[in-house]
Amino acid sequence: MRDLIKECAFCHGDAGVAKDKDVPHLAGQQRDYLYNQLQAFHSGKRPHKEMRYMSRHMTEQEMRAIADYYASLPPR
Repeated sequence: MRDLIKECAFCHGDAGVAKDKDVPHLAGQQRDYLYNQLQAFHSGKRPHKEMRYMSRHMTEQEMRAIADYYASLPPR
């Protein structure tokens, strides 16, 4: 799990707070929203080159774990 979050942190920040204004904060987002977005990137329904690449080998369990993690953080 830490490896997955480490990969996310490159763009979305260590605590789910992105430094780049064009990258969304993930901290405190709703779990279902985050999970659904990861599924959409994974399937290609939501186009985004980097997120498609990052999610291409994620399992459903990994996507749920990532969504749970970021949803558990305090919102920013």
